[in-house]
Amino acid sequence: MDDIVAAALRKWPHVPHVHGWLGLDARGQWWLRDAAVQAAGPFPASRGSVVDHRRLADFIGRNYAADANGDWYFQNGPQRVYVELEAAPWVWRLEPAAGGVTLRAHTGAGASRRSVWLDERGRLFVDTDLGFGLVHTLDTGIAAHAIDAGHWPAPLSLPFAAMPQRFGYRLSPQRHAASR
Repeated sequence: MDDIVAAALRKWPHVPHVHGWLGLDARGQWWLRDAAVQAAGPFPASRGSVVDHRRLADFIGRNYAADANGDWYFQNGPQRVYVELEAAPWVWRLEPAAGGVTLRAHTGAGASRRSVWLDERGRLFVDTDLGFGLVHTLDTGIAAHAIDAGHWPAPLSLPFAAMPQRFGYRLSPQRHAASR
């Protein structure tokens, strides 16, 4: 967490959380979702405006975390902005490396593979020491090569609907907050 964010939390510890205003798509892009976008429907059907300002996206990524319930959020100063997820909390970018593949999250953080999973739509997910995420569509060829070469195990099958519970995250903190 950035020092400025930690300082704001100490100064204003009781700022209300917000839901529905930020989304993370299956390609690792952040989306800002104003009230009109939220009224048009849930994420990802109604996305909003992509965050294309690199410094803002990096700031969000540095201050991205999960609470004890598996709801992911961006700590924006004293305010917790919960994130609507299209597929998983992390989107993995892969790079071939000597003896295998390196994984890097959409936030830039590196990770080490634990297990590999395939859903019913053929999407590839990886559980890591950082958490669970989806392999970026542009990198599935690298993953296939790693599996064929024996650097990665064959993926285990799991229905997409079962992934959030198994790996401890929620796709929509907003839906959960609304049901309380």
